[in-house]
Amino acid sequence: MIDDRLTAHLSTWLGRWPGTGAGLTVVGSPAREEPAWDGGVHRVIGVTTPGSGVLSVPPAVATAVAAWLDGGGDPVRIPGVAGLPGSWFDGVFRWSDRPAPLPDAGEWIAAEHPSVPPWLRLFGGEVLVAVDHGTGEHFAGVGIKKHDSHGRELAVVTAEAARGRGLARRLVAQAARRVLDEGAVPTYVHARSNGASASVAAAAGFPDRGWSFLGVDA
Repeated sequence: MIDDRLTAHLSTWLGRWPGTGAGLTVVGSPAREEPAWDGGVHRVIGVTTPGSGVLSVPPAVATAVAAWLDGGGDPVRIPGVAGLPGSWFDGVFRWSDRPAPLPDAGEWIAAEHPSVPPWLRLFGGEVLVAVDHGTGEHFAGVGIKKHDSHGRELAVVTAEAARGRGLARRLVAQAARRVLDEGAVPTYVHARSNGASASVAAAAGFPDRGWSFLGVDA
C-alpha cells in the first residue's frame, strides 16, 4: 500500500514516476509553473533512486535540459542551461512506512494561532508543536508541506535551548503517523551536510535508502 501511495505522490508531484530507464528522465510538467505548497513556484525538482530518477522542469526547457544531460552535462549547471536563476541542490530524500514507536511530544494547533512562531505559520492548516505549558514558549515544531493528496513532506525546527532532548524525532514520528492515518506517505528532505537532520530522520523511522532530492534553490 505504501508503495502505491509513494508512486501516486511522485507521479503527481513530478509529472511521472518512475523514469523510462537508467539515469535521469526529464519531464516537462505544467506543475513547475504553478504555485506550490508555499505559494512559490518551484521550477526544477527531481527524485532519484540508486538506479534512476525523474527531473521535473517547465515544458519550455525540457528539451534543452534533456539534451544537456544526454550529452553528459553536469546537472549542477542545469540552472544556467534552463535559464533559471538559482543554485543546484542535491539532498537526501526519505520516506517512511513505519514511523518509530516513540511517545508523542506535541499537540496539533491551527497554524494561524497567535502563539505559533512565524516560520510555522507559512505551512497553513495545523502544525505540531511542543510547548512549555508554564511559559508558553515553543520548544519545537513540525510543519507539513502538502505537495499533493498523496504525499506530505515534514519539516522540523527545535529551539536551541531545547535541543538534545529528543523532541524533534518524537515530533517527526508523531506527525508521520498522522500522515499515514490520513492515507498519504510522509517524506523528509535534508541537505547531505546536515548531520543533525539526518539523525532526527533516522531515529524517527525515515531510513536513508540512497534516494536523492534534486532542485534549483532560487
